[in-house]
Amino acid sequence: MPKFLIQASYTPEGTKGLLREGGSGRRAAVDRVVAELGGTVELLYFAFGEDDLVCVIDLPDPVSMAAISLAVKASGALTTRATPLLTVEEIDQASRRQVAFRAPGA
Repeated sequence: MPKFLIQASYTPEGTKGLLREGGSGRRAAVDRVVAELGGTVELLYFAFGEDDLVCVIDLPDPVSMAAISLAVKASGALTTRATPLLTVEEIDQASRRQVAFRAPGA
């Protein structure tokens, strides 16, 4: 199942919601959304600095990740980045594939 790293920052409105619901309320909301699309939350941490929230989720496919991303961004409560994560074995497979690439000017 594809795995994604999510890094998110709350907008002022999103921060007000977090203050009302607390961390456990937001964790429950994330768990629910991901589970409804057939996935699981591997980890979720709150942070401070550039990102307010970091989580790793497993979803059945990239389309499910895109659906969540669109819904979250449309809410205006967070800005997010989703990064696909690859296993060592997947990178090994990728490194063995032949790719006909020519660098610019080469």
